[in-house]
Amino acid sequence: MLVTHNEGVWFHTSDGRRILDAGGGAIVTNIGHGRPEIAQVAAEALTQLDYVVPVFATEARVALVEEVSDHWLPDPSWRCVFVSGGSESVDAAIRVAQLHHVACGRPERHKVIGRDVSYHGATVGALAAGAHNRRRKGLEQLLPSMPKTSHHDPDQLEKVIEVEGAETISAFIGEPVIGAAAGAYVPPDDYWARISEICAQHDILVIADEVMTGFGRLGKKMGHEALGFTPDIIVAGKGLGGGYVPIGGVYCHPEVVEPIGKTDLALMFYTFAGQDLCCSVATKVLEIVRTENLVDRAAVMGESLRIRLEEEFRDHPNVEDIRGRGLLQGLGLVADRETGAPFPRSAAFAESVANAALDNGVWVYPSGSGVFDDAVMFGPPFTVEEDHLDQMVYVTRQAIDTVASGLK
Repeated sequence: MLVTHNEGVWFHTSDGRRILDAGGGAIVTNIGHGRPEIAQVAAEALTQLDYVVPVFATEARVALVEEVSDHWLPDPSWRCVFVSGGSESVDAAIRVAQLHHVACGRPERHKVIGRDVSYHGATVGALAAGAHNRRRKGLEQLLPSMPKTSHHDPDQLEKVIEVEGAETISAFIGEPVIGAAAGAYVPPDDYWARISEICAQHDILVIADEVMTGFGRLGKKMGHEALGFTPDIIVAGKGLGGGYVPIGGVYCHPEVVEPIGKTDLALMFYTFAGQDLCCSVATKVLEIVRTENLVDRAAVMGESLRIRLEEEFRDHPNVEDIRGRGLLQGLGLVADRETGAPFPRSAAFAESVANAALDNGVWVYPSGSGVFDDAVMFGPPFTVEEDHLDQMVYVTRQAIDTVASGLK
């Protein structure tokens, strides 16, 4: 399949097909594809500046810092640094947490606690903090060993800290809603409040991985707001650039970075961190999200999507769970709903469902690992319409039925 162009909620291919982007690409696209005002901003940015070393200020970088800190973060005092994507964001956040503890006289705090179901990116550090079995496969010997705790039981964190020693732990990292590793899994209501309480008791920083959940995806400005907690460090990409440019960021409470600033420690930049073109476009993307009230729209359309999913799949024999928040919704797929028995991994059920849906004009995002081995996610642009929701749910139902019947 050769994609030639896109517009609105659609991909167009060289053979004349039109494909509904029900996955927002990889849960990226928020304002819709092909918006001419974005192309105009990008062209204007390139006529003004090309490459500028990341440590220098530019008008575009300052404007994006102001946009993010004034309108999206817990308060304007938070500090921002921009990178080229989600994996780099997580990698940088881990380094910030380490440098914070070194600056505070705790250099032995080097471990990052992740969760038993998680994915945080493809760098060595991000893969080590995560636990996505298929994406770590073949790399296990390369990855540093990092402790893991439960994705659903917050009290298990106390036991992990006791075993590891609080004096060795730098940070805890988790997605507010687990995306690629679990197909939009939402933890119990008290999960994040309890995690935050435990970490605070032991001077462990909380890193919220909002690469998927940030900038409106869950129907709130940021995912931690939707889940009712405030982290120490936020990483968020994807929706920051809306798919138009590769950009991510690390956003820190001032108490995290102020000790670092009093030392000779430095967070080494990536060559293309905060590239001027990317900052200009990201600022415009977030401005569009705000001025067109697309966060509220994500909440409304997410509820409409959830109602359709419940109606279509609440009794489906191959759907164990319907989960998610806002416009990040998922289906947990199993061989038998009654027993919870999974399909064999060799069947690649979620991937096969996604391919079958794609053959019928809808892209859904296959996901899952570990105990959530097969899932598909819906994360369309916030500009999605009601008839688009009908189409993505109908086609996904047909895809699940077709693939499941072929495995009997």
